[in-house]
Amino acid sequence: MELEGRSAGGVAGGPAAGPGRSPGESALLDGWLQRGVGRGAGGGEAGACQPPVRQDPESGPEYEALPAGATVTTHMVAGAVAGILEHCVMYPVDCVKTRMQSLQPDPAARYRNVLEALWRIIRTEGLWRPMRGLNVTATGAGPAHALYFACYEKLKKTLSDVIHPGGNSHIANGAAGCVATLLHDAAMNPAEVVKQRMQMYNSPYHRVTDCVRAVWQNEGAGAFYRSYTTQLTMNVPFQAIHFMTYEFLQEHFNPQRRYNPSSHVLSGACAGAVAAAATTPLDVCKTLLNTQESLALNSNITGHITGMASAFRTVYQVGGVTAYFRGVQARVIYQIPSTAIAWSVYEFFKYLITKRQEEWREGK
Repeated sequence: MELEGRSAGGVAGGPAAGPGRSPGESALLDGWLQRGVGRGAGGGEAGACQPPVRQDPESGPEYEALPAGATVTTHMVAGAVAGILEHCVMYPVDCVKTRMQSLQPDPAARYRNVLEALWRIIRTEGLWRPMRGLNVTATGAGPAHALYFACYEKLKKTLSDVIHPGGNSHIANGAAGCVATLLHDAAMNPAEVVKQRMQMYNSPYHRVTDCVRAVWQNEGAGAFYRSYTTQLTMNVPFQAIHFMTYEFLQEHFNPQRRYNPSSHVLSGACAGAVAAAATTPLDVCKTLLNTQESLALNSNITGHITGMASAFRTVYQVGGVTAYFRGVQARVIYQIPSTAIAWSVYEFFKYLITKRQEEWREGK
């Protein structure tokens, strides 16, 4: 994962690894390393104190020597691909999560676990039923994740330079992720509304256009952003918990802060699972705001549920405290591979695009 992979790689692959330097050259290069010149936000002190790492000439360029020159376009393209793959691969589990978060499900849509739910949905409603709404999700995930990763990378570097010049700041990482969430959710929220309504049991919508038209005509344009504040309220602590857990695990699995795909995937997956479990109550409220579940609305005298406070109150009235954790199993199962896929794909495409850009510049 990208948070700490930058710190050690920038040093290990840097000019300090070359032999035969004069004392003046060594002093100058050491000064550059200490100030993080040319390393971006990731040239941390942990990497600077490590011995040089020699690279096998046949193994190609070292991974972490490349992303220092990554452009905003690179971050956006890599982020869009990562977001689309993340949502597409895990979409059937997301469908199950939405149904398991229903406050008063139909007797035919009460499931014991994720596998049983998938089996029953496929057996009774058709093979492709868990994939309904995938097209609108993929359409929204591309621009949403492009904005998220581009904003995150830019803010992380800018804030790190202010808070911890030449180093890596956990505060900067968390703050950048939280701010980037504002853009991500603004682009993704309408797609979430349509997707979740199409995922519900006995949904009357078979096509995205039918759902969009019905919501627009019956509830107005504001319905597409009815859950936006709840989404933000969920995602801000989600990102904070996610990054804090990731940093903690990295200190144990990857104390040298070198690029290590297995440690990044493992740390990211565990961090995503912890954050998902902790923010499940907010996700349940978001699902209620998006779907406006008819049975739950019967217990709410004001009609449409229009705010986070109203959603929290309705969830408690219908199901009590335990209702806030409906679908927690599916949410965690979804988040573990989802986080691993998102970050590993993002890092891979960022590496691939940056490598091709550098080869193109060298060939000019």
